[in-house]
Amino acid sequence: MVELTSSIPPAASPPPASAAAPETDERPVLSSDFETFLKMLTAQMRNQDPLNPVESADFAVQLATFSTVEQQVRTNDLLESLGARVGALGMSQLAGWVGMEARAVTPVEFDGTPLTLTLRADPLADSAQIVVRDTKGDIVQRLDAPADTGPVQWAGVGGNGAPLSSGRYDITLESYRAGELLGAHPAELHGRIVEARNDDDQITLIFEGGEEVASGEILGLREPQG
Repeated sequence: MVELTSSIPPAASPPPASAAAPETDERPVLSSDFETFLKMLTAQMRNQDPLNPVESADFAVQLATFSTVEQQVRTNDLLESLGARVGALGMSQLAGWVGMEARAVTPVEFDGTPLTLTLRADPLADSAQIVVRDTKGDIVQRLDAPADTGPVQWAGVGGNGAPLSSGRYDITLESYRAGELLGAHPAELHGRIVEARNDDDQITLIFEGGEEVASGEILGLREPQG
């Protein structure tokens, strides 16, 4: 596992007193607006009609309304800041996927290059066959396979010695016992991740063969070998 570390640069010497930066007012802009509001409220009270004074409850309502708006603006600023931090974290997570070797159940994109697959046979099986189907669901190849679980190299070569046409194929392993079908399990593809993207809060990973897999469907992950 790669351990990510970050070095902390040595602290810089403080600048001379004569070069010190002027102090900045860290109070929110709304603070000055609130002071202006109080001045306006005071002026309103001083200049109200003595014969028809404004109810004290009305002043309280105005003050409460302004306070509510102030809190809402602060909340919006906080949410915007949190959103920016989460977005930065998400990009960091995406970058961590790229270059890793992953294993997932997915149709394979065949271009003539042999693929590494993990086959999972039924524990009771005494024989097994790899079954390859095209996008129409037609079986284009059947191969005898070991009746156990493990990685194999699938060359995609037909019975005539020629490779299958480039394209997408579904590969499963059928398990048999005494000639009777016990079940079929999809093959698991091994491949290197070359791209990771965030699609509507769903991380999608692209294998070097072009296969697209949701991050939640990844069954195994490891550092590149060799």
